[in-house]
Amino acid sequence: MHRRTTLAALASLSSPFVTSLSSAASLPALQALKPSPRMPVLFLGHGSPMNAIEDNAWRRSWQAMGKELLARAAQPQLILCISAHWLTQGGWQLTGMANPKTIHDFGGFPQALFDQQYPAPGAPAVARSLAQELKSPATGTALGLDMQEWGYDHGTWSVLKPMFPKANIPVLQLSMDYSRAPSEHYALGQQLQKLRERGVLIVGSGNIVHNLRASRRGTAANEAYDWAGEFDGVVQEQIKKGQLDTLQNFQRLGAVAQQAHPTHEHYLPLLYAAGAARADEMPRFFNTGYQSASISMRSVIWG
Repeated sequence: MHRRTTLAALASLSSPFVTSLSSAASLPALQALKPSPRMPVLFLGHGSPMNAIEDNAWRRSWQAMGKELLARAAQPQLILCISAHWLTQGGWQLTGMANPKTIHDFGGFPQALFDQQYPAPGAPAVARSLAQELKSPATGTALGLDMQEWGYDHGTWSVLKPMFPKANIPVLQLSMDYSRAPSEHYALGQQLQKLRERGVLIVGSGNIVHNLRASRRGTAANEAYDWAGEFDGVVQEQIKKGQLDTLQNFQRLGAVAQQAHPTHEHYLPLLYAAGAARADEMPRFFNTGYQSASISMRSVIWG
């Protein structure tokens, strides 16, 4: 079963930013990963899909981060993205197609947002290899390959397009088996750590706090509910102290965790990023604010 999250509650005004297709799909296919200096790990708070096209602080921060990463001596061979918006039941899957489609998995937004495309190529040969290399934490079985249904949902393209507008780095998406315990998501994230030394940029895309039902449009970036600030603060401290394994125990926070995440699909991508990070790596936070008082945009880079 696949599940998409509708975000009509956050629909906003139209934007002048319109995409155009690139020639990325015509690039030679990536056949295998090569050893490389260790790539960083990112967790990005993506918030409203409109952030992909509005000229706001969130989007400008993603643009700056993309330029920073591309200015490094070692650039990624592949981006592996774990988005809050690809949920599966009964196992994990990787996108295995050569040219994944851009998915507009939302409603109630301006046409300019539906016009967006992100034509980054896939990497079928690498996907087949990784599907065998990575194992389901509970059963040890190989991951599945999705050859036609999925693609790049807005949790992926809304952040990658501002960061890497040329769309010339191959991208794979990894689904999240929503039937599994948080500890298993973190454990799979730990398996991703070794990919960082093979040119893979790991990107988790979700939100540390995400409660659409409590959203208040028009609030300032520093305005948040008390429970939102409390939960965000606890997570921030755990990351700062390198207590990454404690992030999987977020439900022990009780009522504040339930308020921060009535459903927790937007929190889970953080567990993959934290699992792929090293406890001795100094984290750097950015986009430390809120949308609609109930969505934390806090983002972090390790390495």
